[in-house]
Amino acid sequence: MPELSLGLTQTYNQRLNSIQPSNIRGFDTQISKIKDIIKLTIGEPDLNTPDHIKDAAKKSIDADDSHYSNQAGKLQLRKAIHNYLFKNYELNYNAEDEIVVTIGATEAIYATFETLLNPGDAVILPTPLFSLYEPIISLLGGKAIDLDTSNNGFKLQPDQLKAVLYKYGDQVKAVLLNYPGNPTGIEYSPDEVKSLADVIQQYNIFAITDEIYCELTYDVKHKSLASFLPEQTIYINGLSKSHAMTGWRVGYVCGPHAFIKKLLMVHAFMVTCPPDVTQIAAYEALKNGLKDPKKMRDIYKCRRDFISEKLTSFGFEMAMPSGAFYVFVKIPDRFGKDDTKFALSLAKQAKVGVIPGSCFGKGGQGYIRLSYAASDENIREAMNRIEQFLNN
Repeated sequence: MPELSLGLTQTYNQRLNSIQPSNIRGFDTQISKIKDIIKLTIGEPDLNTPDHIKDAAKKSIDADDSHYSNQAGKLQLRKAIHNYLFKNYELNYNAEDEIVVTIGATEAIYATFETLLNPGDAVILPTPLFSLYEPIISLLGGKAIDLDTSNNGFKLQPDQLKAVLYKYGDQVKAVLLNYPGNPTGIEYSPDEVKSLADVIQQYNIFAITDEIYCELTYDVKHKSLASFLPEQTIYINGLSKSHAMTGWRVGYVCGPHAFIKKLLMVHAFMVTCPPDVTQIAAYEALKNGLKDPKKMRDIYKCRRDFISEKLTSFGFEMAMPSGAFYVFVKIPDRFGKDDTKFALSLAKQAKVGVIPGSCFGKGGQGYIRLSYAASDENIREAMNRIEQFLNN
């Protein structure tokens, strides 16, 4: 194979030198080599895409629906997104010019940061947090301001937000909120969301809300910050978690017309348009599959209750998750605070795969994340193995 000369290797974007591949994926790959391991690592639903969605996609293929669509996405899908958000969350986005369909929520996140950030701009990230956002910010020349929420039940507090906004002033372009959260599964109450909106409203900044898990809440009704502050909120969502469509790669971003107009340029230069077939699948999900998430939610809730009870009885401490499909637990004191060492020992000795909490930034040290997006059989066996590991 041809090798690049030293001169060519030095022509890369230098910002890539400060960015590492996902620690989550890296750790998962490392332990995947262990024979007979049960992995509770990746946020990948073990459930399948509902049949009626797959059937709609097959019909689309047979109908030769395989051409360029509108760059913002098919209008029928954008109208379905409008109807879904209005009916379920009282959000009112114009399908014509306030919604863009993206290649998964990941593209929506990247395009949002690309649209907003100039070099030196800062984004506030409440941590622990999924490891996607900070590398994108760094790649674009921005600065991530990590706010450790571990002492507040993994919830950003209004006073905490005020303090950092006062400290950094005009450097701050946006605050990102991912809730229900990955890795903690923590959800904000409507009053808590309103309190944060009241703070954000006082500043000339955006709120970027990644609400990909909004359909998977168990104890409280999800309330979007956009319902309180639509003029400053960039709303991101998708079908990956709600309809077990991770591989279909369908997301969307909503916001004020002036912002979406700029984002659409970024989106168009990146991907031209979203694929026809996946858009038809998403349209079917939002038109005829609004009850699908409840079936999945009921399954996940039973798993959450089981795994939380077991882990608590084993001596792990946790803030009870009320959304998503993760539990984020503190390692028992007798094992110290090296979460990577603990997770490796658990993988090698008990053959159970979890993700070290330090992969999720400040406040994650001394914790591990377990995903209950796994079969009931595997979860039960994993709990048995963890119990034996702790007893030995």
